[in-house]
Amino acid sequence: MSRVLVTGGVGMIGAAVVRRLLSDPEFEVRVSDQRPAPHWMREGCAVHTGDLRVPAEALEAAKGCTHVIHLAAVVGGIANFHRLPHTLTEVNNALYNAVVRAALECEVERYVYVSSSMVFERAELFPTPEEYLPQCPVPLSAYGFSKLTGEVYCRAAHAEHGLPYTICRPFNAYGPGELPDREPGLAHAVPDLIGKALAGQRPLQIFGSGEQTRTLTHVEDVAAGIVAAMRSPSGLNEDFNISASRELSVAEIARIVWEACGQDPAAFELEHLPSFPVDVQRRWPSVEKARSMLGWQARIEPEEGIAATVRWLRERNALLESVRPKRATRPRRRRTEHARQA
Repeated sequence: MSRVLVTGGVGMIGAAVVRRLLSDPEFEVRVSDQRPAPHWMREGCAVHTGDLRVPAEALEAAKGCTHVIHLAAVVGGIANFHRLPHTLTEVNNALYNAVVRAALECEVERYVYVSSSMVFERAELFPTPEEYLPQCPVPLSAYGFSKLTGEVYCRAAHAEHGLPYTICRPFNAYGPGELPDREPGLAHAVPDLIGKALAGQRPLQIFGSGEQTRTLTHVEDVAAGIVAAMRSPSGLNEDFNISASRELSVAEIARIVWEACGQDPAAFELEHLPSFPVDVQRRWPSVEKARSMLGWQARIEPEEGIAATVRWLRERNALLESVRPKRATRPRRRRTEHARQA
């Protein structure tokens, strides 16, 4: 039986990966995350809560594991990339140092690094294939650069120490598990737009012209791709774009969200907010390598996936409302003569 460490396993993608692994009797699962693990995860997995930036904690988490899926990172929407450039660089690099070293010392069979489409933020070739990376201009954002750094760690550890690795690059992951934020841009685009549409925002606010393109990939498809890459002999020392193939503009995504939230299609209107210094204008990867080498491809269409995400968020909000303590109402006192005179 294989024992898999999933770092960052409480996050949206991490939880989907953990669920998929738990459904297969071939795997035992250990989760490492400093966020509270849900009940189902604590029941089915060993849970490590130490700080993975500390080498001794990373080693403790990886001890006895045959595989590591490394998802732990500072992530978030486009605003995070600009608000926390040094923090995410510092944290993510510290994680690479400790977790890669632990994987080497534990002699794991496979280290799976979950990178990001942001390594291709300045791509000029579309659809963008994996082999284009050496020619692609280096990312300008600290986040894109930090995720590219993680890929360099994989290849360097393999070249010097023989680390068996696989790199997976999710593109625009979305789905149940990620919440909108009160401040626009801190969450990813889909939960951000759903939150606005459910709140009745009119017109619906987006960043930039809306002509920017994305390839939305449902989190269950992303999880399936990561697990397929981890377990496939063909995935050894390879990198894969884990993505849907359908290119959509941000304006098209906003309309899909609007209608999934039950809003009147005829009332759909956009308000264009100023964009951020780094806002990728086109994101459309080639997915042929994952299809041919792993036998994996995304299956959930955006309309279906966004509708399911809206249902999840509605149900979650309704549940929170049902358990929220009601504010006690005090009976109104009759005013005294003294009070009336005062």
